[in-house]
Amino acid sequence: MAYELRSARFLASEIRRQVVQSGDTVIDATLGNGHDTLELAQLVGPQGHVIGFDVQEAAVRNTEARLREAGVLERCTLCLLGHEHMAEKVTEPVRYISFNLGWLPGGDKSVTTHWETTYAALHSALCLLMPLGVCTVCAYPGHAEGNRERSELESFLSTLRPQDFNVLKQSFLNAGPGSPECFVIQKQEKSQYA
Repeated sequence: MAYELRSARFLASEIRRQVVQSGDTVIDATLGNGHDTLELAQLVGPQGHVIGFDVQEAAVRNTEARLREAGVLERCTLCLLGHEHMAEKVTEPVRYISFNLGWLPGGDKSVTTHWETTYAALHSALCLLMPLGVCTVCAYPGHAEGNRERSELESFLSTLRPQDFNVLKQSFLNAGPGSPECFVIQKQEKSQYA
């Protein structure tokens, strides 16, 4: 079977499958419709734990239904709460954190993530990562707030010390303006970031 170079979300999923281990605690910082949450719940297995955040009741409801149908809801904690509050709910180190910025697919496009809350959430996420833990951030610059958020995200990630994190950006050069991008951040083994 040939390898196919695909979307930002595909890259995030591929990385997730390489990083997450059975029994891990992981975070889905933006539940959306629960696709990533379900994949994470399957990867962590019965002994693992997925903690998910979203500000929209529809996202929590859709995710809960998807997890229940798959029989993995008991290994998940879903919070109707902005991801900027993750440090209030998660105190132990985690191996993996997923962000999908933008709006809820199929939902109200006026409700979107914003850089100010994403920045607070990302700072918490980077503190919560265990050594060699990974955070993926899919950014969607195809609208005004998304473009601002992607730009600020790239600027912020560029300031992280290489002694603390390795940061990779994937973008398709020939996909045109506004195409999704994936940022991959791995905490270094001896990172001092807190």
